[in-house]
Amino acid sequence: MKKNLKTLFLCKYCGCSSPKWMGRCPDCGEWDSFSEEIQTKTTKSGKNSNSKPQPIPIDSVEISDEGRFFSGITEFDRVLGCGLVPGTLVLIGGEPGIGKSTLMLQAIYGFAKNNHKVLYVSGEESIQQIKIRSDRIGASSGSVIALSEVDMGSIIETVESICPQIIVIDSIQTMFCPELSSTPGTVSQIREAASKLMLTAKTKNTSVFLIGHVTKEGTIAGPKLLEHMVDTVLYFEGDQNQLFRILRAVKNRFGSTNEIGVFEMKEKGLEEVLNPSSVFLSERPDHVPGSIVTACMEGTRPILVEIQALASITSFGTPRRTVLGIDSNRVALLVAVIEKKLGMHLMGFDIFMNVAGGVRIDEPAVDLGIVSAVVSSFLDRPIIDRTIVLGEVGLTGEVRAISHIDARVSESKKMGFNRLIVPEGNAKRMVDPKDIEIIGIKTLPEAIDALFEKES
Repeated sequence: MKKNLKTLFLCKYCGCSSPKWMGRCPDCGEWDSFSEEIQTKTTKSGKNSNSKPQPIPIDSVEISDEGRFFSGITEFDRVLGCGLVPGTLVLIGGEPGIGKSTLMLQAIYGFAKNNHKVLYVSGEESIQQIKIRSDRIGASSGSVIALSEVDMGSIIETVESICPQIIVIDSIQTMFCPELSSTPGTVSQIREAASKLMLTAKTKNTSVFLIGHVTKEGTIAGPKLLEHMVDTVLYFEGDQNQLFRILRAVKNRFGSTNEIGVFEMKEKGLEEVLNPSSVFLSERPDHVPGSIVTACMEGTRPILVEIQALASITSFGTPRRTVLGIDSNRVALLVAVIEKKLGMHLMGFDIFMNVAGGVRIDEPAVDLGIVSAVVSSFLDRPIIDRTIVLGEVGLTGEVRAISHIDARVSESKKMGFNRLIVPEGNAKRMVDPKDIEIIGIKTLPEAIDALFEKES
């Protein structure tokens, strides 16, 4: 028996294996990430060669007419890619208490209402606890079968006996494979459990949701290999002290990876926000320095967000740059452009930036909004009311054209804004819309002149 046992050290972040313990992982560079695991050598199964799948030409593959599954939650279905494809393996990650289990209970309740049989497997809660939470959020259905189990062998047997169309595993870190001697949550257990569920999803055309915990670094706990195994990776983001939650797709083989879904946490569960622009701008202060509205694209949907900046004289030798919701490197680059091209000396000022509402934006089209907010706070002058700025800023101070300008202008007009500052390259190609003023600019100085009212 001892000859069949092999001791390995595996990295809990990337799955790298080593015959001895190492202080730093040579693959991902993480420190103190190796843990000891005992692996048993398994014998090869004697399956009949006739049962193996045979290769066939791709143009002769028959596709089922069965379409996507819909949960009835518009924001959830949009992030999945306009519905759930049968046979998909989906990984949902988020911080503890953010609402992952609540979101999945509401989603499977919607699937069940559309006559889809669902198996909900919980390794953290009992069936009674699941029932109490389902009743609280109004998501109880006879088509949802609950199971409290961590043994993967028993779970697979249950799947084969009841043949569900959708399976939810809450959470993948609690699953246990008896053939492995390591404890649940280790690299070997997570990888083996995910492999079995992936095989079940592909062979039985069953959709599987895996709920995963997120580490303090913001990544899904377990090996990075888990993200490569699944078809879709969704992150459920937000602050527990705030009402709004954002569901973001970072990988999707059957849809766009730029879509987000916005939800509001209420007493009876999560409620979808169909118009995020109105929510993010609902508490925006009027006519104050350092506040500007811009339009960012999340997949195919434009969203108006408020960018806030505060420039204050520093009391330290090195000024601070604190940024939330925007790439800090991008902000540092634009601050350097402001100093060089506009002659504003910001080295003696601390700069704080925030995107109101907790949303994160990372596209170059909001560069001019970042610059406008910093300049407005530095000059202590408010921007003209009902103004939106759009444009990418280059290192030489030029303002470059952006994509999806028509969708951004349409959303701005719908939200009551009547003055848009856009790159001249976009303004030339636009048909002047009614009831809205389009100002085309080429450089940063032109943009700054258009931001503020003329002083008398």
